[in-house]
Amino acid sequence: MAAIQYKLYPTLLNLFDRYQKGYIEKTDFLNRINRVPIPQTESQAKGSSFEEAVIRGVNEDSFDAEILDKVRALLPRPMMKTQVYCEHQLDHVLLYGYVDVIGKTLAVDIKTTNSYQPGRFEHSHQNFYLPALRSKGIRTLRYVITDFQDVYQENYDQTVDFSVQEIQIKLFCEFLEEHRGEITDGRIFGK
Repeated sequence: MAAIQYKLYPTLLNLFDRYQKGYIEKTDFLNRINRVPIPQTESQAKGSSFEEAVIRGVNEDSFDAEILDKVRALLPRPMMKTQVYCEHQLDHVLLYGYVDVIGKTLAVDIKTTNSYQPGRFEHSHQNFYLPALRSKGIRTLRYVITDFQDVYQENYDQTVDFSVQEIQIKLFCEFLEEHRGEITDGRIFGK
């Protein structure tokens, strides 16, 4: 295997996609790379709280019981572990992160959104959890998504096409090299 030159996580790569599309300014994106603390938004807090309610039963009364039941019905049975660390090496890049829940052959990531469009996670960098978890017997990655009105799911298996994500990773590494002098968090460079 190639020596690791970059350590990247899906949220950062997905933010790079948003940066490329003009939704995030360069300064804000560099701040995210450098892990400059930013206040948690109300929707981020609600998403974290919802996940805790689904998995651990914490503050369930803050959410619609029917939505909680629908989400729980899409989780693996039995749930083997929660917040499972995984990593996958792609050339000189180590991709790492945490998937919310794994069962025997199914991994699930819980998502909340204000508006859902089908196929939203087709090119998510979290799809790299599939090869990262293959050795644990995981064959399917399911996104369970709620807009708090309904529940949706997207399933991806080991045949997922990573070509779009691989191009973005290459472009992101080029971005990192171009802005190396502005990056203060050396962890991204494998340090």
